[in-house]
Amino acid sequence: MTAEEKLVEMGLHLPPVPTPVASYVNAVRTGDLLYLSGGLPFDPERRFNGKVPSQVSVEMATEAARRAMLDRLAVIRNELGSLDKVKRIVSVQGFVNSDPDFGDQPLVINGASELLVEIFGEEIGVHSRVAVGAVSLPLHVSVEIAMVVEVG
Repeated sequence: MTAEEKLVEMGLHLPPVPTPVASYVNAVRTGDLLYLSGGLPFDPERRFNGKVPSQVSVEMATEAARRAMLDRLAVIRNELGSLDKVKRIVSVQGFVNSDPDFGDQPLVINGASELLVEIFGEEIGVHSRVAVGAVSLPLHVSVEIAMVVEVG
């Protein structure tokens, strides 16, 4: 089953591609690599704002990571025309707006990583990863996701 077919089977819809709000672009392709800028969880109500876990629960932040990944997938589709052109998810960088004593950032970013494996399968979707805590993130969101993909 292709990635595009899997999205349909899962009942997932990609959000509109975001317009950059500063001096950057959503993605840059060089050779067979597509570098994606950081993406925020798409939600018009921005219910994913705040520090984890004091203002946003780990469960909600995990959902925010999943939503941010859907946003990144929308950028990939926009750049390539189809998710089926992804040969490999190379790397995911996850940033969590964390309370100083919070150390479960990897659990939060699993929301993004596990979604990739669900959509692309293990051969394409398993990736290297960084999951770090941040003092603050743009627009006070709880999670930001950037990534690198190999394209064919």
